[in-house]
Amino acid sequence: MVNRRFLRIKVMQALYGFFQSEKNDLGKTEKELLANIEKIYDLYIYLFALFIDVRHTAYMVIEDAKVKRLPTKEDLAPNTKFIDNSILVGFAENKQIAKEISSRKVSWQNDQDIIRKVFGEIRNTEEYKSYMLSDRKSAQEEKNFLIDITRNLIGDHELLNYWFEEKNIHWSDDVYIAVTSLIKTIEAVDTNGNITLMPLYKDVVEDKQFVCDLLTKCVIHNDAFSELISDKTKNWEVERIAVMDILLMKMALTEIMYFENIPIKVSLNEYIEVSKQYSTPKSKLFINGILDKIVMDLKQQNKIVKTGRGLLES
Repeated sequence: MVNRRFLRIKVMQALYGFFQSEKNDLGKTEKELLANIEKIYDLYIYLFALFIDVRHTAYMVIEDAKVKRLPTKEDLAPNTKFIDNSILVGFAENKQIAKEISSRKVSWQNDQDIIRKVFGEIRNTEEYKSYMLSDRKSAQEEKNFLIDITRNLIGDHELLNYWFEEKNIHWSDDVYIAVTSLIKTIEAVDTNGNITLMPLYKDVVEDKQFVCDLLTKCVIHNDAFSELISDKTKNWEVERIAVMDILLMKMALTEIMYFENIPIKVSLNEYIEVSKQYSTPKSKLFINGILDKIVMDLKQQNKIVKTGRGLLES
């Protein structure tokens, strides 16, 4: 679910807060970092709960229409294709999803107005109208419909994004990965309708160790990294160098010098890519240029040790 770049971003955010704080508590920062990553799974589960409640709302709309004072023919014989979608039914009946919803205390109970609004918007989409009018009924059609709704509506829904950010300040950056993971979960539903939730980490032990080591070693060697960077930026006015650029270079140097199994080129490319999203338009060129000079010096001084064939190449 969470890849290494995403984990690097989470460490970057934690380090930024750590260095900006007057009370630097590394142990507390590490615990909060791991907790924030764990919370991403709550967001993932919230999306399942959202669809479960939207389906229930659709069911109640149908039932209420049947007992109207003057029900129409359509009210009495409604199109139930949406609520009969086998994947939506699977979400509602899946024991693992129910367990996660319960243990994580995930609920839309107090926000049914949002559920009703989302359902109303789903009903107005071309995807919904086309799906409901189609005479076909196949597992692939059901998948495609839910994937389209998830990607085109849920993934970029202003009210939902606002609601998620109110629940957790970090979730504004995390919605994309939760939505992407939900789509992958839907795509992976097998021919028997079995739904398998994605794990949070690809390798829980290695990924947690990577996160903690990157955070800790960057803090421990912060002064040394500052000197390396300062030596290569003597002609720059300090106030003109973005704080985020300095932080990203320190994180890159942490990997280059203290993560023996990560190729130099991978570390350089990863932080240049992160800079495109979190720093200035010119940051990628600045970071790349400064790090290239530092890496060249470190190689000459034999201060970079990489294990494995080809890992030293930049």
